[in-house]
Amino acid sequence: MQTKRNYIIVSIVLTFITSLTCLSSLQAQDDKFVVVLDAGHGGKDPGAISNGYKEKKIALDVVLELGKTLETLDDVKVIYTRKKDRFIELWKRADIANKADADLFISIHCNSVTNSKPYGTETWVLGENNAGRNFEFAKRENEVIFLEDNYEENYAGFDPTSPESEIALTIEQEVYVEQSVILARKIEDNFIGKAKRKSRGLKQHSLLVIRNTYMPSVLVELGFISNKREGAFLNSKSGQHKMANALKDAILSYKKEIDQNVGGNILVSEETNDNVLQENIPLIYEDITFKVQIAASSRNLEPKSYNFMGLSELSKEKVGQLYKYFYGSTSDYNKAKQLQEEARIKGYTTSFIVAYKDGKQVDISEALKTTTN
Repeated sequence: MQTKRNYIIVSIVLTFITSLTCLSSLQAQDDKFVVVLDAGHGGKDPGAISNGYKEKKIALDVVLELGKTLETLDDVKVIYTRKKDRFIELWKRADIANKADADLFISIHCNSVTNSKPYGTETWVLGENNAGRNFEFAKRENEVIFLEDNYEENYAGFDPTSPESEIALTIEQEVYVEQSVILARKIEDNFIGKAKRKSRGLKQHSLLVIRNTYMPSVLVELGFISNKREGAFLNSKSGQHKMANALKDAILSYKKEIDQNVGGNILVSEETNDNVLQENIPLIYEDITFKVQIAASSRNLEPKSYNFMGLSELSKEKVGQLYKYFYGSTSDYNKAKQLQEEARIKGYTTSFIVAYKDGKQVDISEALKTTTN
């Protein structure tokens, strides 16, 4: 009887330890940085075809090369929208990323135009600029929906050939555009510095594949296969390795920045005001509260000084699945500028001032137009 009782006790203890181990394993997995890699086009949708090169094949080859290098890292989890030559609807690509609660979504493509001269990389983030070639590019990428069986139902009547339809798109992931821009610039910088490619820069437009993702998302154009020299480079093993390696370094640089809670909206330039004569003179704006945004992350951290380089007077705000962290709170714009400088000295070099009125964030340029005391 005693032996049986001991056996039961041991079994309970082992079960408890096993449960803790499984829980720890799940927590460790949850702590991983999840990257969804999307090889553009596929299957019945070849994408661009030029000079004998197929966009869908090059995109997949680079994605698989990139994924292979990321999978060697213990704290990174890689998810693919496709690993073979198969057709995946645009909405499903976003759905895969959303269900995975991913930290990043990266869609890989190749460019092609009728003129064989253009070459170079481009990285796109969500936006609403419909001028010139930007609209034509978005139209080409979004027209893939016509290959889908139920595109009218899946995209609520969206017409990729209509500029009005493009303009009508609401930016559902606007909160993530800041982080998307940071990643996009890192990617283009690495294409220049690591892969030694020409960069055509960061661009913005309403692209369906990244429109409905609820995390920082970018669409990367590796280059122009319509340019014979660049097409040959992108179709080569060495070229694909260089591009994948540059992308990997950009992703890890972004991850490191997020892990260190350093973030910010690099699209926002520091505002100036003609009324500012000396920084030590109070410049009070009635009904306006200024804060310094020091970070934006999917991680939910306590707004304590030990989490933010010793800074105090911290606050946070959850917008969607993203947490924004702020330093200070004042109606004195000059004081806010001092707080921003303090944050930058602590290492938050991309920090910036935001304005609130009646508890809601407002455009800072509009806030600075209000009457001061």
